[in-house]
Amino acid sequence: MDLYIIFISIISMGGLGIIFALGLSVANKKLHVEEDERIENVLHELPGVNCGGCGCPSCLAFAEKLVSDKAEITECVVISPDARDKVSEILGRSYTQKEKMLARILCQGGIYETAKKGTYIGIQSCIGAVFAGGGGDKYCMYSCLGFADCVKACPFDAMYMNKNGLPVVIDDKCTGCGKCVEACPRNIIELHPVSNKLFVLCKNEDNPKQARKICLTACISCSICIRAVEPDQMSIDRNLAKVNYQIYGKGSTLPTEKCPTNCLVIIDSLRSNKMETKDD
Repeated sequence: MDLYIIFISIISMGGLGIIFALGLSVANKKLHVEEDERIENVLHELPGVNCGGCGCPSCLAFAEKLVSDKAEITECVVISPDARDKVSEILGRSYTQKEKMLARILCQGGIYETAKKGTYIGIQSCIGAVFAGGGGDKYCMYSCLGFADCVKACPFDAMYMNKNGLPVVIDDKCTGCGKCVEACPRNIIELHPVSNKLFVLCKNEDNPKQARKICLTACISCSICIRAVEPDQMSIDRNLAKVNYQIYGKGSTLPTEKCPTNCLVIIDSLRSNKMETKDD
């Protein structure tokens, strides 16, 4: 009797296995989708760093969008010009080159410029200092925290911390992927076209008296810069001078020596600034 039960069990399981196998075979034929070979070819040309600068979680996802004509190759900020041309050839469509974007650090409140509340001994990260450590050791609640979250987030080694406790962008390496922007809880990093030269390197929205009291390089909304340019090229918004890049000439310059706190700068001039000295 036991052998009979075993035999029936074997036959039953074998039959079920055959039925399931046939079902899977039919489903595979009915539901199988041929993958466009161009996806693999495009993926081969993409940098493969999965930086997310294109808005996709991976280079594979971006390749699929490109082949489906749901994205443009210029949305990849990392790809080389040669690879971009090859992808264009694979897809059989042209592209219009976009202006390069660079990360800009809109704060000069480092170790030497900002007033300190005391010694910070909390979590050694910017986001940790903001959400668990009371905002770090600086009185300015808009300044760089100095724990290098942005530097750690950069997948291209295009940033470093200088001796003044501030991040510095290496323009030649920066791809404009935006990882540093996402990593900064104080929103002091922005992506700008390389042609934008004039910047207000301050994010402090406190009243002028308070801002000047806690940081030597804070914008004090004195409006000297506003009066020095054409109407609407600059304005004051929430105690901060703002540059209207839609109106302000891309190649224009401004006598920045008129700014009493030196927070208004032509970005190229920072190369000789003490902030740019890399810590050995």
